[in-house]
Amino acid sequence: MRRMREALEYAAAWGILKLLGVLPRRWARACGAGVARLALLLRPPLRRAGEINLRLAFPEWSEAQRRRVFRQMVRHLGWMAAEFARFPRYTPQVLQRIVVYDGLDNFLRAQAQGRGVLVLTGHIGAWELSSFAHAVFGYPMHFLVRPIPNRRVESLVHRYRCAAGNVAVEKTNAARQIFQVLRHGGTVGILADLNTPATDGVFVDFFGVPACMTDAVARIALRSGAPVVPGYIYWDEAQGHYRLRFEPEVELVRSGDEEHDVIANTQRFARILEEVIRRRPEQWLWVHKRWKTRPPGAPPIYPE
Repeated sequence: MRRMREALEYAAAWGILKLLGVLPRRWARACGAGVARLALLLRPPLRRAGEINLRLAFPEWSEAQRRRVFRQMVRHLGWMAAEFARFPRYTPQVLQRIVVYDGLDNFLRAQAQGRGVLVLTGHIGAWELSSFAHAVFGYPMHFLVRPIPNRRVESLVHRYRCAAGNVAVEKTNAARQIFQVLRHGGTVGILADLNTPATDGVFVDFFGVPACMTDAVARIALRSGAPVVPGYIYWDEAQGHYRLRFEPEVELVRSGDEEHDVIANTQRFARILEEVIRRRPEQWLWVHKRWKTRPPGAPPIYPE
């Protein structure tokens, strides 16, 4: 039964990617948005998680506002799927019309320090496009991933993700490889906005709610000396293209007490990500159970 389910999942993923990959871009994005709407329609738990998250983050909003942002988020997810499917067709010349840099000098200044670069990022905009475009433009990176349980789907997605020279690193036992990359002046991207088990993170304030956030970015930065540069991609509706934005290097807290500094810097990173999300809430992944890990004694937020 499991093999049949995995075979069907692979066939669906392969078929969607191939279809979106051959359609004209405008049609592919419209079709991708439709596929995303259907996928969430068939997954009520994801819709419920999104509704709960938006109520937590924006209690002052009306239900109509939250529903509108949720619908817009679904559209952006579909657009990202379409862009992802078209990676094999994207040359530097094509991508220059789709993705525009904003703040590239911030990344280049950090890179020039020679200690590698840690890119602090999240599931914002078309996040799969950000690392791909950066690599196509000449700046390949390593990034941490959680493998998809279906190995055939994981292999398919991996081929697209790494088509431009990026390297996907599984989160488990990744520390040694990350430090090696940084020592050689490479770039490591870390999606730091996902829920984390209490054993692998620290609690920070995120949208006014305690959230367990990975402490990996802070620990790696403190131990390696690598600069941390916030980077993310978002859709610029007015200009009709994506903006790949790099913020100035984050000034780290370095008191000499590592555990204190890890918590202080992780809170700083959480605040940066929150500010980015607040500027464009419709472009963040609200269907993720971000506040699933709770402080000791706190009641669960999501229904089982």
